[in-house]
Amino acid sequence: MNTKVYKTLEYDKILEQLKLKCGCCVSRELAVELRPFDELDDVNAELSLTSEAETHFLRTGSSPVDDFPDMRSTLKRVNAVLHLSCEELLNTAKCLRAIRQCRDQLVREQPARNADPASPLSGELTRLMNLASGLMVHRAIEDEINRCILSEDEVFDGASPALSRIRRQMKLANEKVRQKLNDMIRSATYSKYLQDPLITIRNGRFVIPVKQEYRQNVPGLIHDQSGTGATLFIEPSAVVELGNEYKKLVMEEAAEVERILTELTEMVKPSANDIYQDLMTLGEIDLCFAKAKLARDMKAVCPKLNQEGRISIKKGRHPLISRESVVPIDIWLGTDFTTLIVTGPNTGGKTVTLKTLGLFTLMAQSGMFVPANVGTELAVFREVYADIGDEQSIEQSLSTFSSHMRNIVGILDGADEDSLILLDELGAGTDPVEGAALAMSILEELHARGCRTAATTHYSEIKAFALTHEGMQNASMEFDVDRLCPTYRLFIGIPGKSNAFEISKRLGMSDYIIDHARDYLSKQDVDFETVLSSAESEKQKAEREREEAENARRELDALRADMRSERKRFEAEKAELRMKAKEEARKVVADTKRQMEALVAEIRAIKNIDQRAADRVIQQARDSVREKDKELYDTPQEQRILEGSAPKFVSPGQPVKVVSLDKTGTVIGKAKNGEVPVQVGIIKLNVRIDDLREVQEDKSASSNVKVEYSAANTVGLELDIRGMMVDDAKPVVDRYLYDCRRQGLTEVSIIHGKGTGALRAGIQTFLKGHPKVKSFRNGNYGEGDFGVTVVTLK
Repeated sequence: MNTKVYKTLEYDKILEQLKLKCGCCVSRELAVELRPFDELDDVNAELSLTSEAETHFLRTGSSPVDDFPDMRSTLKRVNAVLHLSCEELLNTAKCLRAIRQCRDQLVREQPARNADPASPLSGELTRLMNLASGLMVHRAIEDEINRCILSEDEVFDGASPALSRIRRQMKLANEKVRQKLNDMIRSATYSKYLQDPLITIRNGRFVIPVKQEYRQNVPGLIHDQSGTGATLFIEPSAVVELGNEYKKLVMEEAAEVERILTELTEMVKPSANDIYQDLMTLGEIDLCFAKAKLARDMKAVCPKLNQEGRISIKKGRHPLISRESVVPIDIWLGTDFTTLIVTGPNTGGKTVTLKTLGLFTLMAQSGMFVPANVGTELAVFREVYADIGDEQSIEQSLSTFSSHMRNIVGILDGADEDSLILLDELGAGTDPVEGAALAMSILEELHARGCRTAATTHYSEIKAFALTHEGMQNASMEFDVDRLCPTYRLFIGIPGKSNAFEISKRLGMSDYIIDHARDYLSKQDVDFETVLSSAESEKQKAEREREEAENARRELDALRADMRSERKRFEAEKAELRMKAKEEARKVVADTKRQMEALVAEIRAIKNIDQRAADRVIQQARDSVREKDKELYDTPQEQRILEGSAPKFVSPGQPVKVVSLDKTGTVIGKAKNGEVPVQVGIIKLNVRIDDLREVQEDKSASSNVKVEYSAANTVGLELDIRGMMVDDAKPVVDRYLYDCRRQGLTEVSIIHGKGTGALRAGIQTFLKGHPKVKSFRNGNYGEGDFGVTVVTLK
């Protein structure tokens, strides 16, 4: 792919942002050198790596690659040196640790993290694991270096027994020399000859600072003097032998340290090339995580890719424009048309649209997500060409037009069906008639070659040209004439309208001049602009309606989700209440059993009672308790489903079974067009009559028992009509009010819910004229607020 397009589309700026997300030196180099792939399989592989990195990052909040020293040049030359320094060996150990930790995180710990397959973060990191599994762990080398090297300039005493022995001897020799010199410094004989009472080292020998004039009074070897010559650094004769002993030990130490460094280096040499390759792999892995971090910051998504040239960008946002000011745009190309002509005002967003299209393509083909909505689809191109911006060259004596034409000639030399072409202000910079004609010819040639082309223009001739040529489509950048500013929104299907007259008029230009200017336009030009104006208005209206419909759909989806959540909560609460009720009942039965057994014991204790009669009473009591116990543990069958055909008639309040849901419910309205409103639990839905079956209450359990209910047992202080229609609820409320009055109740509550307020309004209107109602009001705080109407009866 031609490299010039990277700067034109500001791809290099994206790479700089990517570099800032990298955590190691290798990935930072790879980031700025990243280039798009041109094979679909390669691009999909790169995007998969980014997706896996995003998954791992969401799990752990970090990258598995820790920063490490750049040891690549050292590893390349290690075979040519005797030994590495302490610092180089220590840095090598840091690299080995980074390699080991990355492998551990991505390979060894991966199965444990995927233990819960239902988790949204449980996806396999297949490609990352494949990369990490190729890393080689050199734990023996790492541990040996860390054992022997104490710091960047020091070998540990315990690196070898010989070094430990030598350093102990050095310490003793050092102490002897210093003790001897300290005695001399403190003695009355020598202290007066010294410049300062201190011990220092020159050329590896212990010396004391003696005044020049007392040179003869301190016998010994002169190793150095001060800059003025006033001080001589003398090793007294009394410590020369001790100094020689110490110097010998220093040399032995240096030899042993060199031997240890050489030994460690020999351990590194056979694996140097593998370590080098592993560091490059660490860079590749960290680059994947840098892409994932960048995607998170951009709120970007993984695009779907194809090789058929289809492009569909949904709410795309240019990544270099601040999130507060960027305007999302929809762009599609390559399905019904392959050439898109964008028109609109200057600074209206045409160039940004082209750059967004081109930059998204380069980012996706480099394995980066794009800042757009889910469902965005992009094509993989072998080449992306762009002629954008004013590239006038003074040095080469090229005008703006010549510069553009030189670029376009280069584009035409290589453009084919695997190319994306982006042309800004095509044909500009020369005579409008000739420029428009040349632009149309170029567009026709690119279209004939099968290129995917997006071009911007001001020429009306090109707008008309696109209208009359199959495979080409107009688009426009919206302009708010009232506010005299662009909105940066793209409308595909409508060519841009010239706003010169409208803008001039709003800026104060006289109507006479504007009307006179219109006279210079041909009738065809006027008609064309009128058609464009009408079409643009209709397009904007349709777009607003579409957005309103989309917002309504989202609200409906949210309500449905809330309903499902509420249903689950209700079912859970209902099940919990049932369990609590059964538990309480079981306790009652258990208490009854204990009381019965106590009673049995008392009966048997009475000697004069008829034994057979007592046994019969005891057995009956036990049977009764067992029956009650069985009823608690068995699910009661309160209703019986009548199998067979659907009911011919249904009425509000009738229990029914919904066959398709295998659930029972209640009819809450009248049948209409073959469907009936049914409430199943807290859910209301319209069900076809042929999907219903009748349900009868099972009275077998009480067929032999006659129970009389008083009115006080059948009427409560509340009536729940939630989910019913107003017309269906009125007779229910009417019957309820009469029953309440007969029972002597003076204040009751009708629960209708808040909802839209229609049911509340209808019921309260009905209550105004009811003969049994004295007054009514909305519920207070704690009574249900507007979801309840409190009624006072006469």
